[in-house]
Amino acid sequence: MRHPARAVLSYPVGSVRGVLSAVPLAVRPEFTVSAVTCAGERAPWSAPDLRADHRLVLVRRGRFRRWADGVAADLDPTVAYLGSPGEEERFAHPAGGDVCTSLSLAPGLCEGPAGGVTIYVDARVDLAHRRLLMAARGGDVDYALSEELLGLLVLATGRTAGRPRPADRALVAAAREAVQVDHPEAAALFSLARLLDVSPYRLSRVFSQEMGVSLTRYRNRVRVGRVMQRLEDGESALAVLAADLGFADQAHLTRTVRDHLGHTPAALRRLLAAGRPADASPRDR
Repeated sequence: MRHPARAVLSYPVGSVRGVLSAVPLAVRPEFTVSAVTCAGERAPWSAPDLRADHRLVLVRRGRFRRWADGVAADLDPTVAYLGSPGEEERFAHPAGGDVCTSLSLAPGLCEGPAGGVTIYVDARVDLAHRRLLMAARGGDVDYALSEELLGLLVLATGRTAGRPRPADRALVAAAREAVQVDHPEAAALFSLARLLDVSPYRLSRVFSQEMGVSLTRYRNRVRVGRVMQRLEDGESALAVLAADLGFADQAHLTRTVRDHLGHTPAALRRLLAAGRPADASPRDR
């Protein structure tokens, strides 16, 4: 039997050394919100870095690996991590660069346990993350941004996934990547299980145990994230959007988005419209 991760993944061998650029978006005594961009060059794991802050790091684009306290975790827009003071971190970038939002937090705002704790980022957390970035662009740090930050923390910190077993972690990481890259075999649970050389029962059970959601809901969460991005970019043709993202039809798209976010695509488009520059010319104007 192949190692489950090797069906799709190829790291940490030949991973990418991070070249970091951190831009503070908002700074207050209680928190710092930073946009972190990491380009990469081929290299093994980065040198260890000892951190002194509590932090929540959410991935906006790309993916990478983090090692802390003997635990390696795979991070992407569906999985964030909590960090604690005193952790020694290393990073690897098998897929090139990434863009993250790093929230450095005063004690009491977000004190998660140390050692590679991960958080499943469902569509509501994703939307809260986007609204936080919109508030940062708006300039009202002390009220608008602070309220969005607190709302994001309330949503996110109840979703800690803890420490999975290595074999299960590798299987779940491989399944997540297959879904995210739209591997043809990820179109159905049984074909995805064949790709990963495991039984459909084991794949479904392990995924739900480690992620806290079913594979079906995870796949729909990934698609809802893409819906939000397309709407934020100005997409207006919902039938085209549904076809592009693999929904059965526009009604299926609407049901899925409402299930994950409590909003229809039309209402979601209005919520995200404020994030576009004033001189943009999206197709729905």
